[in-house]
Amino acid sequence: MPRTNFNELLDAGVHFGHLKRKWNPAMAPYIFMERNGIHIIDLEQTEKKLEEAASAIKQIAKSGKKILFVATKKQAKDIVADRVKQVNMPYVTERWPGGMLTNFPTIRKAVKKMSSIDKMATDGTFDNLSKREKLQITRQRAKLEKMLGSIADLTRLPAALFVVDIIKEYIAVREAKKLAIPVIAMVDTNSDPNAVDFPIPANDDASKSISLIVDILCKSVEEGLNERKTEKEKESDGKEKRSAKDSKAAAKKIRSVKAEEFEDDEEVEEEGEEVEVKLQREAGDLYDDDFSDE
Repeated sequence: MPRTNFNELLDAGVHFGHLKRKWNPAMAPYIFMERNGIHIIDLEQTEKKLEEAASAIKQIAKSGKKILFVATKKQAKDIVADRVKQVNMPYVTERWPGGMLTNFPTIRKAVKKMSSIDKMATDGTFDNLSKREKLQITRQRAKLEKMLGSIADLTRLPAALFVVDIIKEYIAVREAKKLAIPVIAMVDTNSDPNAVDFPIPANDDASKSISLIVDILCKSVEEGLNERKTEKEKESDGKEKRSAKDSKAAAKKIRSVKAEEFEDDEEVEEEGEEVEVKLQREAGDLYDDDFSDE
């Protein structure tokens, strides 16, 4: 079943590109026509590329890895934050902190600093500080929360990046490319689709267009996570069944061993009885011989 259709993309205004004079020639394969000085994006190409990107994101989520969503432009930040938060993926909607990927250990230290401040507030350390020191630490905590709060759970480099506007987020795209992290991005007619691994030709300025694309990708993440959960449940059930089967086999083996021991004991008893009878007979023969001599 397709994740979207031509009419849905059309209603969201995904097909509206930039002015003709602002176009990037590399986007020519994704442009349908030009009307009133504005390029119109080929929605059939959009549908195809969106399906490829959604499938890639689904597989990444299914493998248990993280996808980092990046959207700092005004019309996209709230949409991305609200939707991505529902699938528990990291996101950046404020200014991109330079070196976030290439200098990831330093970013992790800043996140740990935020955690240490929270610990100070709970263990009573704040009570021993002056009013000015408390104010400074509180401001520092608020700044860190604004910049890094959404990536607090990102303990390692993400497996992929999703970017709304690759021109605005060029630093993030460069860092990802340097580290060979695949980039999935909405590319408008003024962008270079060759700069990313999974370009989605679409209007990256209209809120409806951004909302539709982000929603489709987040649904793909949910599908991947649900499939991962189902597979884990099947594995756990399989392990339980195997352990139960092994337990039954072990119990059966123990019973068979005990039965064999019991049979061996009976055989030993029978042999003992036979030997005893034989000895008695031999003794009787000797007794008869003694009497016969007399």
